[in-house]
Amino acid sequence: MSLTQYYTATTLDGFIADPDNSLDWLFTREQDEDGPMNYGAFIAHVGALAMGSTTYQWILGHEFADKPPEQWKWPYDIPGWVFTHRQLQVVPGAPIEFTSAAVTEVHQQMAAAAGDRNIWIVGGGDLAGLGEAGLLDEVIVSIAPVTLGAGAPLLPRRIELRLDETARNGDLVCARYAVVRAPG
Repeated sequence: MSLTQYYTATTLDGFIADPDNSLDWLFTREQDEDGPMNYGAFIAHVGALAMGSTTYQWILGHEFADKPPEQWKWPYDIPGWVFTHRQLQVVPGAPIEFTSAAVTEVHQQMAAAAGDRNIWIVGGGDLAGLGEAGLLDEVIVSIAPVTLGAGAPLLPRRIELRLDETARNGDLVCARYAVVRAPG
């Protein structure tokens, strides 16, 4: 059975990016690539992904900043959806669909594309709002020992969670939470 998972990193005070949408605070942290809840083990089980336009633009700005579009190589070889109301630059050959539909409407397409693998909510706490619709299954978060005081919140709305697993990976405290469904 596939899961819809929000896999991300956050600061101790609950921000996934600073006010300028920078992740510089994360890249200074020590982390074991083969350690607990690592990215490689996670992505091996992902069959589709979803992200907001800010995350997509961050990838464009950091992966391709000094390259012409014909040299761009999208970092994921799985189907992806970018949720936006704007026209964004397209990565040639990337298996991406741009949509302005509600994530709850597109979730079924993502699940079909993922097959028996998981759906990754890459970035954007608003997309993790799938929890309100009963579509988010897990939140997997690495907590960095830094505070920002402001920025993009990890989860901008209330979601009830149950802690299922914790571990330390270098400087990060990693936690896996199951989304608690309301009875009924």
